[in-house]
Amino acid sequence: VAGWGQVIYTLSAGLAKFSCYFRGWSASFCVIMGTETLSARRAEPIRQFSVFADNKVGRLNDIVLMLAARDIHLMAVSTVDTTDTTVIRLIVDYWEKARDLFHEQGLSYSLNEVVVVEIPTEQQLPQVTCALVQTEINIHYVYPLLTRPRGMCGLVLRLEDNEMATDVLTRQGIKVLDHHDIAR
Repeated sequence: VAGWGQVIYTLSAGLAKFSCYFRGWSASFCVIMGTETLSARRAEPIRQFSVFADNKVGRLNDIVLMLAARDIHLMAVSTVDTTDTTVIRLIVDYWEKARDLFHEQGLSYSLNEVVVVEIPTEQQLPQVTCALVQTEINIHYVYPLLTRPRGMCGLVLRLEDNEMATDVLTRQGIKVLDHHDIAR
């Protein structure tokens, strides 16, 4: 969005310096550029359910209790509602079990891969957003994890290009979690 922020970068002998300016806040990041690709990929991506339900009192509670009865742990939750319907976004520790449960219960849902990052504190959030801005990756939405892996903050990101985002975030030293990091 014009006027909200900008990224300025210079490239010299394989070194890229990125400066991110946002409403008076600024940060600079140096990245060593190369032609190599990252050989270590996420072992298993984290999957997010978007459950489509009627917007009525107790519906989230019904789903939470349904998951708990099957020993499926809720790792993150976010809701988006309209007058008649709601979308309940969920990340669970064992998505296959949740998928089977939702199918048995006749719930409508979609399943998408998301990127989940671990940051020491909320003060590192600008490092995450600037890393994505510098490669022009659109952030569709974000929400926090309920659990904090290793005592760190966790952030769920729905992005337009998960693979590129994972590469750029990893290159910036940001820990990108995989399914095994959140499973119990």
